Amino acid sequence: MIDPDENETEDFEGGEFEFDAGQFNPEGFAPEEEEEPETDAPDFRGADRMDLDLVMDVSVTMEVVLGSARMSVAELLKLNRGSIVKLDTKVGDPIDVVVNGRVVARGEIVVLDQDDQRFGITLTEVVTPGSKANAKKAKAA
Repeated sequence: MIDPDENETEDFEGGEFEFDAGQFNPEGFAPEEEEEPETDAPDFRGADRMDLDLVMDVSVTMEVVLGSARMSVAELLKLNRGSIVKLDTKVGDPIDVVVNGRVVARGEIVVLDQDDQRFGITLTEVVTPGSKANAKKAKAA
C-alpha cells in the first residue's frame, strides 16, 4: 500500500519511477480550454456591425504569390529568355493570396475547368488579421 505522505521509488523497466501522491491532481489531466486569440479586427456581428455598403466599391489589389527568389544584381543582369529562376516555394506548398500587401488567404493553384488556358486558386486557409501566420509572412517580406 502506498503512503500518500511518502515518496515511493520503484524500479520500472530498468529505470526509477518516483511518485508523490501528495502532488497528484486528477484535474491536472483535464484538457486546457483554448482561448480565442485577441485581435484588433473589427467585430462585424450584432450591434457593432459596420455599414459595409460604404466600402463595397473600394478597389483593392489582389496578388497570388507563387514564391520569391533572392539574387545579386549580377545574377539578375544575366537573366534572359529561357532562364529559370528557382523559387523558394516547393510543389504542393500553399500559395499566398495577398490583398494590398497583406496575406489574407492561402491556397492551391488549379487549372480552370471552363478554360484550360487559365489558372485559379482553391482557398485552403483564410488568414485572420493579427494571426501568427500573417505576422510571420509580414516579417519575412
